[in-house]
Amino acid sequence: MKKTDGGVTLPSGFTASAFAAGIKKAGRNDMALLYSKTPCHAAGTFTSNLVKAAPVIWDRDLIQEGNDINAVVVNSGVANACTGQEGCGYCKDTAEAAAGLLGVSYKNVLVASTGVIGRQLPMDKITEGVKSLVPLLADGRQAANDAACAIMTTDTVSKETAYTFTLDGKECAIAGMSKGSGMINPKMCTMLAFITTDAAISREMLQTALSEVVEDTFNMISVDGDTSTNDTCVVLANGLAGNTEITEKNEDYDTFKEVLFAVSKDLAMMMAADGEGASCLFEVTVKGAENVKQAKNLAMSVISSNLTKAAIFGHDANWGRIICAMGYSGEIFDPDKVDLTFISEAGSLQILENGLDTGYSEELATKILSEKKITALIDLKQGGCEATAWGCDLTFKYVSINADYRS
Repeated sequence: MKKTDGGVTLPSGFTASAFAAGIKKAGRNDMALLYSKTPCHAAGTFTSNLVKAAPVIWDRDLIQEGNDINAVVVNSGVANACTGQEGCGYCKDTAEAAAGLLGVSYKNVLVASTGVIGRQLPMDKITEGVKSLVPLLADGRQAANDAACAIMTTDTVSKETAYTFTLDGKECAIAGMSKGSGMINPKMCTMLAFITTDAAISREMLQTALSEVVEDTFNMISVDGDTSTNDTCVVLANGLAGNTEITEKNEDYDTFKEVLFAVSKDLAMMMAADGEGASCLFEVTVKGAENVKQAKNLAMSVISSNLTKAAIFGHDANWGRIICAMGYSGEIFDPDKVDLTFISEAGSLQILENGLDTGYSEELATKILSEKKITALIDLKQGGCEATAWGCDLTFKYVSINADYRS
């Protein structure tokens, strides 16, 4: 597989557009449309939050019913969550508006929303937005980037990635875009993510691949411990690459899954790095675990610790906060065997050996912890399993952003 500059329009047959509908701020694109003229097999994973936004329910139901999907309409600024039957009706209204213009059934159209909870969608703006989006559809790089920017809320950068690879002698592509900066604590995948591919793969195998990949990518990030009401990750496969359709777990399935994992990991890391107010990406790898579950739970406990995140912001090698977060994870390990090393572009420094302070240089530790990406490598020395989680530091700006979010 080869990483390439591209967005959701890279795979054959996909087009995208963006438009400033005036939902959020005047002059800023706040609606996006993703479209494949060829119907796509679709797979999705959605928030585990009991409170689910109307578009989550709409998309989940359409995908579970086995509908082919041609288009996704996304709006930024209003979440359409906690909006009752009226909000659910607006999902259908949006899908019907797009379907009528694209010449497909409303059951072939997914919708997604992100923004403030509790407000009804301004359907006059949504409808006009859909009408404007359709004629703007294009397959170029700019169209993909415009769509990725249009779905942002508190994100500071757009999030896109793309790979090409070969299946059955045919060149295929998988590409994705996502948004996510705050309210990030995955119990599915806490964000909006839309992944496109021209590979031919059955609906069942596509869902299997996505469900497996999510566990080690989107489900391994955390910014603030809050699981959103609107979490949606959708993969669309239109089969235009012309490879023999993947209908079972075989070598082609493994290749497809490997590339899907790469796309998902890229997007997950981008979201963690762009956590609200964040100044760095904080990566935690736990190795030497007895099993993967132990490694995952320990890594997520550390990455989610506010005290640890604050220490990372302060460039402070306060390892006591890390070992403490491990201790309340619910996993059993021997603290007297734990090694801890901090790694960044500035170097590598072992902080803890067999549970004891190594007498490290605070000056060097501060230098290492002052980079844009910091890795904490934790070795339990209990087994052969490992896992990695991604998060960010906790800054003053995070509080400011969320204190002023609606005002």
